[in-house]
Amino acid sequence: MIYLDHSATTKPAPEVLKTFQKVSMDYFANPSSIHSAGSESEKLFKSARKQVSELLKVLPEEIVFTSGGTESNNLAIKGIAYAHENRGKHIITTRIEHPAVLQVCEQLEREGYEVTYLPVDQNGFISIEDLRSAIREDTILVTIMHVNNEIGSIQPIEDIANLLRHYPKIAFHTDHVQGFGKLPLPYEMEGLDIVTISGHKIHGLKGTGCLIKKRHISLQPLFQGGSQEQSIRPGTENLAGVVSFAKAMRLALNHQREYQRIKTLQQKLYEQLSNHSAIEINSPKHGAAHIFNFSVLGFKPEVLIHALAEKDIFISTRSACSSKENEPSHVVLACGKETAAESALRVSMSMDQAEEDIDLFIKELFKTIQQYENIMG
Repeated sequence: MIYLDHSATTKPAPEVLKTFQKVSMDYFANPSSIHSAGSESEKLFKSARKQVSELLKVLPEEIVFTSGGTESNNLAIKGIAYAHENRGKHIITTRIEHPAVLQVCEQLEREGYEVTYLPVDQNGFISIEDLRSAIREDTILVTIMHVNNEIGSIQPIEDIANLLRHYPKIAFHTDHVQGFGKLPLPYEMEGLDIVTISGHKIHGLKGTGCLIKKRHISLQPLFQGGSQEQSIRPGTENLAGVVSFAKAMRLALNHQREYQRIKTLQQKLYEQLSNHSAIEINSPKHGAAHIFNFSVLGFKPEVLIHALAEKDIFISTRSACSSKENEPSHVVLACGKETAAESALRVSMSMDQAEEDIDLFIKELFKTIQQYENIMG
């Protein structure tokens, strides 16, 4: 099997599964219980929080464990919106965010908030000047993803944070789900207030993740029921999930050095596919190495996906959250490529992807296109 859909989810690392099983069996007591078994679970929980904070170079109290990217994005955006609605109801985001951001913003618009959607250029990049111009007196939040999950465009997160340092009443959130373990951020930097990270994108387990929330940031909880996670995210702690998430994060950072090798695979895709007359490249040439988006013009994307799947080669269309919806890619559309948006396909690689996988994918893709062209005459 050649799996090229790692931006949708990754296979859990054996070390992560082993950690999850051991903690589940040996530390099953509730960390909030006052008996000795509960105390042992609490100690392990605090140790995992400390490990994560050290990996990210932030304070332990700035880590809020969640169930993953969607919950973290909801907590960040709604948490800021509801906590500061008396001061303002204006939010700035982009037109190419993940549905876990766009749909939250749309919900807030129905509740009376105003959202400015920044445009992007043909490569999927925003303009810092557009952002600066969009800021208003009543702006309370800017939420802009780091690495786009469909085309791999990389937004200038540090430049945005430096700009927003001059607007202390505006919180800055970034969806870092596709960036962690590939493209580092200075998590401790001033101006970078809230960061979303997901476990199952880095060979961790589904249902694990965290939100970096700086000390000065106030969030309103989305639900009540306990004092866990500083009462920001109440509920019995997923201890085995948290400890295995810490393990996955450490492994991902250790594999980060493979990024340059993956860059060579991306360049091979770019060079060989761009030479095909039926293919249009949607990813920027200098985007994230592990994500490559292209369109085979005149072909329905699901036809090619199923044809390749019959050969045990697995790629995708858009975000897995939206891939079953029969609509063009909103990301490629926002880049001004209407025709390409109808047939956009995504290859997403892991940090240990074999070059042979990419060679075979290219070979079988070209063969499949030729077969269908022959059938269609």
